[in-house]
Amino acid sequence: MIFGLGRLFYVVLLLINAVAVLSEERFLRRIGLVAGSNQGAVFGQQENTAKSKVVQLISAVQTLLRIPLIGINILVIGYELLLG
Repeated sequence: MIFGLGRLFYVVLLLINAVAVLSEERFLRRIGLVAGSNQGAVFGQQENTAKSKVVQLISAVQTLLRIPLIGINILVIGYELLLG
C-alpha cells in the first residue's frame, strides 16, 4: 500500500508543525489572521465565521501542542535515524 497509516501520520505531523511555527508578526498579521482582529464580536460573544475559527485553531495549536510536538518530533527523528 503506497499511502498507509505511517505516511498519513507523517503528513498530519508535518501539517501540525507548519501551523505551530507560523509567526504572528511576520505572517498572520499580514494576511489578517490575528486573534485581536475580530471586531464584530459584541459583549464578549464570539463570531462563528470561518476566519474566527481558523484564528482560534491556529492559536490553540500554538498554545496546546508546543511541548508535545517537541517530544513527538524527537521520537520520529530517532525512528527515522535508527530504522528509516
